[in-house]
Parts: sequence; C-alpha cells; structure tokens
Amino acid sequence: MIVGVAVVPHPPLLVPELVAGAVAETEAVRRACVAAGKRLAALSREWLAIAGSVDFCGLTSADAVGSFRGYGVDKIVSLSEASATGEVDPALPLPVLVAGWLREQAGAARVVVETVDPRGSVDDSRRVGERLARQDRPVGLLVLGDGSSRHPGPAGHPDERSIGYDASVRDALAAADVDALLGLDVPLAAELDVSGRAAWQALAGAAAGRSWRGELLYSDSPFGVGYHVACWEPA
Repeated sequence: MIVGVAVVPHPPLLVPELVAGAVAETEAVRRACVAAGKRLAALSREWLAIAGSVDFCGLTSADAVGSFRGYGVDKIVSLSEASATGEVDPALPLPVLVAGWLREQAGAARVVVETVDPRGSVDDSRRVGERLARQDRPVGLLVLGDGSSRHPGPAGHPDERSIGYDASVRDALAAADVDALLGLDVPLAAELDVSGRAAWQALAGAAAGRSWRGELLYSDSPFGVGYHVACWEPA
C-alpha cells in the first residue's frame, strides 16, 4: 500500500556540489524537495519512484550506485543504504540519480525507480501507476518530473502557454486532484517540453480510488523551467 507521496522535480541544480556558484539561488527548491523527502521517509523508509526518461525505460533496483560525473562533479549517490559502496553504474539516467540523492538527504532506506517513456499515452502512464499501487507492504511513492522548459528565462524559446500548463499542474498537485492530472494535455506537454507529465499521470493511476490530502511546498519557474514540489497523504 502507498502510504504517502512526494512530488519533486529532478534538475541537476538540486545538488549543491553541481551549482557551487548558485547555491543561494537554488536553495528554495532544494529545501522544499528535501522537506518533501523527509516527510515521505517519516511515513515509510521504503520507496518506489516513478519518472519519465528518454534514455532508459524500465526498473532500476535499489542495488544501483551512480554518479553525477556527467553533470560536472563526481558526486556518488546510491539507491539504498546497503549499496552505498557498490560499483558505480555510469549509465543511470538523471531522475534515478536525483532519486538516490534525495533518498540520502531524507534518510530513506532504499528506493526502487521505474522510468517510463515521457511520450507515452495517458493510459500507459495510468496503468503503470495502478501496478505500482498493488503493494503488499507500506511504501512511499516518489514522483519525479519537471514542468515546462518554455518559461521566460536563460534557456530561450519561451512559450506563453507554459504558464497556464504549469498552473494547471500546480493546482492539481495542491488539491490532490487525480482527474485533473489525468486530463493534462499530452501533445501540448510535448510541445512545451514538460518531462513530468507521464510521471504525474502515473501518480494519478496509483492514487485513484482513495481520498488524499495535498499540500504544495513549492511552485516556480527559476531559470525558465517549471518546478513543483508537493506532498500527498491519505485523507
């Protein structure tokens, strides 16, 4: 059974070692993510995670160890306490690395990460969530995904539709609104470069049929990318 949910983005800038010159500018979203992770760990130190990734689709076991070397610093992270000294897998995708980093920051014991194609259909995502919800033990669900990268900012290529799209995501996460998440527009998400859409709709599949209480910890678009942090707990 899923006993709680933490929704976070997965940019490299969450890791202080990777943004030595901009730690203060990234502190607000980092602090919110760690707070969400700690709240999830207080409910269960055993985590499942879901994220979209074009680099790899499938399951990454809690035995995995990775490094942020490809993002500028050889910062080692592990998906479980037991695997902290294991051999580094250089191919772990960014969401998996961030899940391992947040596990360490929050004090969770282990996290198993499932990555799905961010271009998949609503039904594909929903079915993944329904499967994740069929657990015979209490687990926390970590949902990783970024909003649109088309907000005004240094990345360029702004699209005014990004503001409304991320506002819809923000409101759905704050209200724990499963139907609103399932209603997110798939083609528009692709146009706006929204990496989190599939993971949020997997969350909707996992949460369906139960009452939840949502709380938004952070929602903003620093550096031109939408980031949302929220916690859901059973109502």
